[in-house]
Amino acid sequence: MGKRVTSLDVARLAGVSQSAVSRVFSKGTSVSAAMDKRVRAAAEELGYRPNVLARSLITGRSRIIGFVVANMNNLFYADAVEKLSHALQAEGYHLLIFTMGESGIDLDQVVDQLMDYQVDGLIAASVTLSGNLVEKCAAAGLPIALFNRSIERPGLSAVTSDNRAGGRKVAEFLIETGHTRIAHVAGWQGASTGRDRLAGLRAGLEAAGQDLHALADGAYDREIACAAARDMMEAAVPPDALFVGNDDMALAVLDMLRFEMGVRVPHDVSVIGYDDIAMADWPAYRLTTVRQPVRRLVEATVAEILAQIEDPDRSARRIEIDGPLVVRDSCRHLQGYVQ
Repeated sequence: MGKRVTSLDVARLAGVSQSAVSRVFSKGTSVSAAMDKRVRAAAEELGYRPNVLARSLITGRSRIIGFVVANMNNLFYADAVEKLSHALQAEGYHLLIFTMGESGIDLDQVVDQLMDYQVDGLIAASVTLSGNLVEKCAAAGLPIALFNRSIERPGLSAVTSDNRAGGRKVAEFLIETGHTRIAHVAGWQGASTGRDRLAGLRAGLEAAGQDLHALADGAYDREIACAAARDMMEAAVPPDALFVGNDDMALAVLDMLRFEMGVRVPHDVSVIGYDDIAMADWPAYRLTTVRQPVRRLVEATVAEILAQIEDPDRSARRIEIDGPLVVRDSCRHLQGYVQ
């Protein structure tokens, strides 16, 4: 193995100081265009790469942001992770992903592991947040922001879509299009997203003088959601509309209704999801759904976590971003309905 090329080697070839090489490869520093060009040309010729780990020991910044998510089965999070990674890379940061999976790993343990990697901040998208998470992060001086999730505790920033408004839009659309037996296979009620979407749906129905026809907690699980929807459709008076708490569950419910039960969608029952993942628009599904504006959610989350890194005393913020109802073929709808 050949000798590792150092910044001193680059400095000698470029005819500049070693500190000048450091400035060229440090984000946010100022160097002349001529200096930048000369140093980068020398680095390219020698095959030099800056030692990020060594620099982190000097600056006290790893330029790594941790991201904790329950799992990647929901394609909403696969899309979000890609966009988060790109947005952070544009700011000179990288994403370190931890998935909690089905093993029941306590989030505190994950946070401890993230501390071991000396991450500069943590973005948490897990549906299960331990009670002392805020205290652990505060004690360690670790900036934290919740993504697509919130908890009722002070001192914690959160970026979500406006889930209550989304649930209300579903109710208003279904009522306007003549549905009278509206049921909900909710997201897990231990998560803010599930609770808020249900609350918005209830508010919309109550404003129109309607009651929720049936309710079950789908737990953000395909099998549980399908079992709940099956029970609802086998009832003496089945619903004429199913609002399912996210697209991941809704697509599974659509398949179950059509291919297991022989239910015609939307002729027998309309189905609405939440998220607007890419599969929702596939010809096989054409799912009506509330769109989560992922790019805007990501931009707000990245801006918030980086602001906390720069200003540890920054006050916590709660950001809710509205998204549209996207009407497709899984719902009976009136001509001319404006999304």
